[in-house]
Amino acid sequence: MPAKENIKKGEMTRLTIEDAALELFMEQGYHATSMRQIAERAGLALGGIYNHFASKDEIFEAIIVDKHPYKRILPLVMETPGETAEEFLRNAFKVTVTELGKNPIYIKLMLIEIVEFGGKHGASMLKEIAPKVLPVFEQMLKVRKGLRITNPALFLRSFFGMIISYFITEMLTANSVISRLMPKDAADIYIDMYLHGVLKEPE
Repeated sequence: MPAKENIKKGEMTRLTIEDAALELFMEQGYHATSMRQIAERAGLALGGIYNHFASKDEIFEAIIVDKHPYKRILPLVMETPGETAEEFLRNAFKVTVTELGKNPIYIKLMLIEIVEFGGKHGASMLKEIAPKVLPVFEQMLKVRKGLRITNPALFLRSFFGMIISYFITEMLTANSVISRLMPKDAADIYIDMYLHGVLKEPE
């Protein structure tokens, strides 16, 4: 995200609206939040919002795209060390989980997107993200040996699907008997299962 002093007034207002709406969506959910509440939280007249967004749905879509953590995580993933594909993926997993764990808002946004919208904003999000993220996985397939998969789009989907499943199950099992039964190195085992599966090699 560019420094605020470098952002034009109109764009600053849009970001203020997005920030206000995000706070309200996190506090009370999407459907319980009104455009009037967003305007009040943003310090604007109700009509002022409609100069920037046609609807609450449009605000939510903008948040999904603008607040996506790939902008922070992708540069870290691209700098991740690892001589082999396995080393790289293990380190990329740790970097991504650590960064997402610092701010779980996006996981909550994703759950709102799935539950309340059925994932309909996914195309807009991927239009923004895929051109920047997919080349990383394409390059990995070219230069790193030992990978069974050859389709970069499927590779991308499986990797981030694994990370999302890790976070969702982490949220569901928190403070439960399952959480207490987890080993200390559960994250390492999770990525190991992604890399090697759950079946033992036949003897």
